[in-house]
Amino acid sequence: MMNAVQHIEGKESSATHGCYLTLRKMILTGALPPGQKLKIEQLRGLLNTGTSPVREALSLLTSDMLVERIDQRGFRAAPVGRANFEEILLLRCALEDTALRASLANADQPWEERLVLAHHHMKTAGKKGTADFEDAHKSFHMALLSNAGLPMLERYCAQLYDLNIRYRYLAADGPRYGERSIEAEHQSILDAALERDAETAVRVLLDHYRRTGEYLSPQIKN
Repeated sequence: MMNAVQHIEGKESSATHGCYLTLRKMILTGALPPGQKLKIEQLRGLLNTGTSPVREALSLLTSDMLVERIDQRGFRAAPVGRANFEEILLLRCALEDTALRASLANADQPWEERLVLAHHHMKTAGKKGTADFEDAHKSFHMALLSNAGLPMLERYCAQLYDLNIRYRYLAADGPRYGERSIEAEHQSILDAALERDAETAVRVLLDHYRRTGEYLSPQIKN
């Protein structure tokens, strides 16, 4: 039976996790704009929770590089800029090249089934315009790398994915972003991966990222 201390710890952990997920989503989508000061008292009222869960959540988000400490007690949503975006793009291309090649080298039927299912969920969510598309989209990209057997590398790739999301929300509002066939690009990535053609899979995946970079980079202020 859970004792009183374990129950309290469980509640605090749950509150911190809830704050973390909510604040993370608000930062990624721009509801909390880049550079905005994150005042704990204001966030505590917004999230209807205590000071400790908010502070702990902000510390976790600092580790994720989505929040910055601006002094000993203050926080702000991490700023964005062209140099930051281009570094994220550079690192994503370099690390996912390695991760995808390793994943394909270990390719097996269970991995293929997970990948096809992740692609199907993403495609369905995209057609319906559902709110969970972003989660499905991330799941597909992470499924590509999930058989690499390199957990630290996969973690870095997932973190870079999240850092990139903020910029993709900016790109999605642009008048020319919809001219791309994102669905066709994803299909090409899937087809090459299922063929276990590492060279083609890496090329189409990195082209997918670079097209976004070529579109978005000029729109970002230095």
